[in-house]
Amino acid sequence: MSAAPRIRRLIAVTGVVVTLAALAGCAFKVDVAPSPTRSAEPDTTGISEELLPFYGQELAWNACGTGLDCTTVTAPLDWNNPSAGEIDLAVVRHLATDGEPLGSLLTNPGGPGASGVALIRDSLSFAVGDALQSDYDVIGFDPRGVGESSAVRCFDAPDMDRYLFDIPTGTRGSAEWNSQLEARNATFAQACEANSDGILQFITTEQSARDMDLLRGVLGDEKLNYLGYSYGTFLGATYAQLFPERVGRLVLDGAIDPETSQLDVSTTQGIGFESALRAYMASCLQGSDCPFTGTVDDGMSDLSTLLASADRNPLVNADGRRMGADSMMTAIVAALYSQDSWSYLTTALSDALQGDPSVAFQLADFYYNRSGGAYSDNSTEAFIAYNCMDYPDDATPEQEAASKALLAERAPTVAPYWSSDVDSCASWPFPPSGERKALTAQGAAPIVVIGTTNDPATPYDWSVALADQLASGVLITRVGEGHTGYNKGNTCVDDAVEAYFVDGTVPQDGLRCE
Repeated sequence: MSAAPRIRRLIAVTGVVVTLAALAGCAFKVDVAPSPTRSAEPDTTGISEELLPFYGQELAWNACGTGLDCTTVTAPLDWNNPSAGEIDLAVVRHLATDGEPLGSLLTNPGGPGASGVALIRDSLSFAVGDALQSDYDVIGFDPRGVGESSAVRCFDAPDMDRYLFDIPTGTRGSAEWNSQLEARNATFAQACEANSDGILQFITTEQSARDMDLLRGVLGDEKLNYLGYSYGTFLGATYAQLFPERVGRLVLDGAIDPETSQLDVSTTQGIGFESALRAYMASCLQGSDCPFTGTVDDGMSDLSTLLASADRNPLVNADGRRMGADSMMTAIVAALYSQDSWSYLTTALSDALQGDPSVAFQLADFYYNRSGGAYSDNSTEAFIAYNCMDYPDDATPEQEAASKALLAERAPTVAPYWSSDVDSCASWPFPPSGERKALTAQGAAPIVVIGTTNDPATPYDWSVALADQLASGVLITRVGEGHTGYNKGNTCVDDAVEAYFVDGTVPQDGLRCE
């Protein structure tokens, strides 16, 4: 029996950071300012004696940028055995600009593996609008395993390059090809276990959701206010399931369906990216610089030909890396997260048709947070760690065959390069502990779920499903392209979200924002 295709490209980064400015290499200047002084007594209501040392800890804040201060929170390594060890959680805070905050607003940019500290420190206005900056202390944190928190560590940059970009020899899908992927995955897993200081078993969404309640407590909030993007919706929904009585105002934007299996997640995302790619192609064909001609079907056929050509004869970059079909698909996926990035995709594909993969490699590097031969964070390593622990590998051969057939039918351009018979988590040092099930959060206050109709990374149907599962779910629909819906220029969505956070006005369930 072949292993089900593991999640390879999905839910990697959110649209709040995939922007033209970022793709152009825009740097963010951090100025050190006097440390803000606001603090609150920890909220330890209902906390067991065993956990009081964690919930009662006093935070030492230090200036870390204009209007920003940072701290480190100590959390149990294993919430099921709090005396078994400790980890660090990195936290950044932007104080409410009106000086009278409604409370703390925790944020998560997705991934799993994206840095919440970097999001708020470097891209505050992408994360939240002015109204929320005014009325909340906006909190970014690196979840366990991520970034500046106790982190998953696997490869150095040269080894990571080989892991991500080397092309196996032999025919795609052959025994020779697959054996090289299996060996590569085993080497990666062994490195993660050797270099991650014993934390891999505990890099799960449930453990991270319990960390969020700790953050709520040490920040002095009785209820959790939270804005989660993409994977951050699964983290937020998991929190609500665990602590429904502590839910304040939660917005889950670009939702994951917690009930969906890893096989269905991968299949649905492949279809979603094919749909977004067709939307891109329709837009490209209307421009004078599009390298494709004819109808959308014609353009997609020509793109398929380009991918197949790269698969047979990879394009060589100036730095020696070779771009095969897998890396070219990564470049395409990176650009499809945001409509603002479509012009970069046009340039990348135009150049690739002329034999130059440099811009396509820039897109792929952006996807992996790689610049100048170095990786700016551990997002890829953390992404793999969370998914290997969160998703049971329980697909049957019949389900695998049906998935492949559906992908071939609904996503013919994407399908050949989307999944593999090799389970990338087969060599992971620990079996998955997560369970795919509906999350209802019975007893929670209203939870707002936002779905975008042609979101490629978290397809709209997932937002509908999550809103239906949650006992208090409220759905907002953004009609449009790209990943996630809030703070993307849609006034209808933005006004509804901000009225909910600021005034407590619950949006009308089913609100549709054109």
